[in-house]
Amino acid sequence: MSKLAIETRGLTRRFGDLVAVRQLDLTIPAGTIYGFLGPNGSGKSTCLRMLTGLLLPSDGQVKVLGLTVPEQAEALRRRVGYMTQRFSLYEDLTVHENLTFVARVQGLSRRQSRERINELLKNYDLQTLSGQLAGSLSGGQRQRLALAAAIVHRPDLLFLDEPTSAVDPENRRNFWEKLFDLCDAGTSIVVSTHYMDEAERCHGLAILDQGIKRADGSPEQLMNDLGASVVEVLADGLRELKRELLTLREVRSAAQLGLRLRVLVDGRIVQPEHWLRQQLPGRLNGAELTLVRPSLEDVFVSCTGERL
Repeated sequence: MSKLAIETRGLTRRFGDLVAVRQLDLTIPAGTIYGFLGPNGSGKSTCLRMLTGLLLPSDGQVKVLGLTVPEQAEALRRRVGYMTQRFSLYEDLTVHENLTFVARVQGLSRRQSRERINELLKNYDLQTLSGQLAGSLSGGQRQRLALAAAIVHRPDLLFLDEPTSAVDPENRRNFWEKLFDLCDAGTSIVVSTHYMDEAERCHGLAILDQGIKRADGSPEQLMNDLGASVVEVLADGLRELKRELLTLREVRSAAQLGLRLRVLVDGRIVQPEHWLRQQLPGRLNGAELTLVRPSLEDVFVSCTGERL
């Protein structure tokens, strides 16, 4: 059996009457990238804070890197890195000064700090920015600096809380290439996101909704196990057609994508295109219906009833 980076049973967190995370069971293998997918308020950040020992669970059991949390949280902190959603380094310090400060906080000697910082400046394209104030960096540059700071002590496990929410698609792609490099080198990674393309890059994934885990597995597995068929409909009057489709009990959702409707039909319907034409013969007469492969967003809609 592969070594586990994280294992939880019944993990729960309450804030007064609000249950932010409810009875969460996780089994995350080491050496993988695991994602939490969900909208704002779904419990993603609360989960990460409990897994790092920054927030006490109300109930449940947590083991991270073989350590029991929160009892061994102090020992765990030396072995994990944490990158927050908002840029949390010192804007009035230079890139080099920020990395030096974090390295000393993490207990690196002067020699270790110097060697590690030079390595990170090179690997994360920060050499020419070394003397620049962090507050003057662009979004992509800040992101690279924040990641470098989070791994300055070579953590075994890296937590990332919506790390690409403030950068453009190109910087997001480059950022994920760095994550795969880290994973290949042996770092386990847990990332929260509300981007479908990022979720599809993860080895494993939990879909969270109102603090509840609605689905768990690899993106491919979740799409294959959807339990629904996806039909794209090219027709006139899509807005009215959508309203009529949503009155059908077997239709889980219908969303307009450009000139088409993407319709999720219960998997018990054997021939969903033919069935749809039977339900709305007048409306779908002459329409083009195509059975297509489910996407991760279809899985999310099926689990939660809403779109990201």
